[in-house]
Amino acid sequence: PQQLTESGGGSVQTGGSVRLSCVASESASDSNCGAWFRQVAGKEREVLAAIEPDGRTKYEKTVKGRFTISEDDAKKTLFLQMKDLQPEDAGMYYCTTGNYLRSASSCQYKNWGQGTQVTVSS
Repeated sequence: PQQLTESGGGSVQTGGSVRLSCVASESASDSNCGAWFRQVAGKEREVLAAIEPDGRTKYEKTVKGRFTISEDDAKKTLFLQMKDLQPEDAGMYYCTTGNYLRSASSCQYKNWGQGTQVTVSS
């Protein structure tokens, strides 16, 4: 059974905007941190945006200022608002949630979605 379900992916023109959604199941609702990853064919998954238990967010350098990670009031849905999309932003986007490790200042990811494809046309 899927812990998370992503949606919102598709094809968009360069400069366009897309909002991805990630709905957490009952089993994933006990997580206190989350992130969005992107994977391009032939490369490893790369974290693009993360949100910590206190609501603080962090972004990968190339998406900072263009992408925004957020969650709904019930904290059962994660969003990734992407603006000014560029061809290099294309890839498979994955949502993940887990438990925050204060000693390491990082999230121990345990739940993953199936991914949603984003294609950017030049």
